[in-house]
Amino acid sequence: MSNPSLRLLLLDPQPESELAFVRSLVPETALAVSAPPEDDPQAVRALLGNAEAIVTREQPVTAQTLAAAPNLRLVQKYGGRPDRIDLDAAQAAGVAVAVMPLRGCIAVAELTLTLILALSKQLIDAHRATVEGAYRELGLQPARSSQRVHAFQWMKLPNLQEIRGKRLGVVGFGEIGTEVAKRANAFGMEVVYYKREPLPAWLDAQLNVQPLPFDELLRTSDFVTLHVPHGPATDKLIGARELGLMQPSAYLVNTCRGPVVDEAALVAALQAGAIAGAGLDVFEFEPLQWDSPLTQLSNVILTPHIGGGTGGAREKQMQDVLDNILRFSRGEEPLHRLV
Repeated sequence: MSNPSLRLLLLDPQPESELAFVRSLVPETALAVSAPPEDDPQAVRALLGNAEAIVTREQPVTAQTLAAAPNLRLVQKYGGRPDRIDLDAAQAAGVAVAVMPLRGCIAVAELTLTLILALSKQLIDAHRATVEGAYRELGLQPARSSQRVHAFQWMKLPNLQEIRGKRLGVVGFGEIGTEVAKRANAFGMEVVYYKREPLPAWLDAQLNVQPLPFDELLRTSDFVTLHVPHGPATDKLIGARELGLMQPSAYLVNTCRGPVVDEAALVAALQAGAIAGAGLDVFEFEPLQWDSPLTQLSNVILTPHIGGGTGGAREKQMQDVLDNILRFSRGEEPLHRLV
């Protein structure tokens, strides 16, 4: 006789189409998936009373939430950060808590660090100088190299730097910003961030990050990376004023959405040397026009909106979350368990 399906509640209100999408990823015999159709507290309370596992994206899981769910065994976060989940209350209630880093966010974070590293090493100029044989302009001749004899930095490229010890300012600190911070910390960078509602101090300490006011972040960061959604509040968030606050030695990286940056102001700042350079994966118009002024600059690295990686993140991410719940339902230890 097969085991009954685990009763799973998607705590964030979902349209019927999203609920159908989630149900399509897992057999009904394994998970019985439900969700409140709208932000209706009474509907949520009724569903919580029956739930054995819940998935939350943005909705808080408090002591009151847990008290309203007497059958609850697992809280699964859709994302890699446990803010808005009362871990102490979950532990006291005997409820397991797990997070799930999101593949799409990790892919964007990887490209962000790729651009930061490429800018710090002048990678495009270094490649071009090497393949064009630009050493001839310096009167150099190739000679056999060995462990002790070699032509270190033979092109004498300026402005090379190590990113260890540099300050990375992250504008927008959601899931992608968090994944960027993890990787930047691994390289020994100092990570600061701007977020309208800063994280709890305990989570800042856990992630080794520090919140700063927006203008202070711009003034003091060696690299500024953007990770905000595009909308009326963030359209041209980075314009002439903001670029003017940045250090002349600083770099701007944008892997979120093109219109977040005023491209005309950015081109002017790059041409004037007001900032050192930029790494851009997104643009106001995509594909980037072949004759865009950005393509004529030597202090930029441009990529054709590849930050999402191999694609299919929506399905892959939800499948990861559901697989972790199924793992728990089989009596196995869930991945990324916190409690």
